[in-house]
Amino acid sequence: MRRSPDRFFIRRAFIAGFAALAAAPAWAAPRRKVVTILGDSITAGLGLPAAAALPAQLEAALKRLRVAAVVRGAGVSGDTTADGLARLDFSVQPDTAVCLVALGGNDLLQGLDPKTTRANLEAIVKRLKARRIIVVLAGQSAPKAVGAHYAHDFNAVFPAVAAAEHAPLYPDLMAGVGPGLRQRDGVHPSAAGVKVIAGRLAPLVAKSLGAHAPGGHPAKPRR
Repeated sequence: MRRSPDRFFIRRAFIAGFAALAAAPAWAAPRRKVVTILGDSITAGLGLPAAAALPAQLEAALKRLRVAAVVRGAGVSGDTTADGLARLDFSVQPDTAVCLVALGGNDLLQGLDPKTTRANLEAIVKRLKARRIIVVLAGQSAPKAVGAHYAHDFNAVFPAVAAAEHAPLYPDLMAGVGPGLRQRDGVHPSAAGVKVIAGRLAPLVAKSLGAHAPGGHPAKPRR
């Protein structure tokens, strides 16, 4: 039996429409925002498998908050704030919505001038903001054993940078991670310690992601 032209075209249109409908979920699926962690060995997960390191654990903590995000690690062991500034442009990819800056621990270990640390952090934050990337700054805490004056000046760097650049501040990256939650070196967090960090960081990162509008541009504040 000869098929009429009308029925032939109707059938083709139906098939094309069905194929488009089947493909729609893939196109309609929301794109997960990207969080990049610019840091050192603490965030890189020194001594831990990748699944136990901060990038993976922060992504899992965000998921528990029902926030869909991809967390990328850009931590390099031994990096100072100067090192982070030097590699910033290629370590933090253009599709990053929020960058968690967690540097300064090696400045402390090397006894660098807190004024230099502050200048480097301010430069990092300014450059990220110029790229329309929201910054979350993670502070570091110096023990009094390094000297009360130095500890005071160093600890003051992070809130000062956060205030000057209007960036959200997580006051102390290692808060809640006592000796029992650290590796044998007494410095780096254990897998359990990383979970504590991730769980505490997640709400602040989630809030910052919520302030980021689709298309890579910060949302305008509501009045």
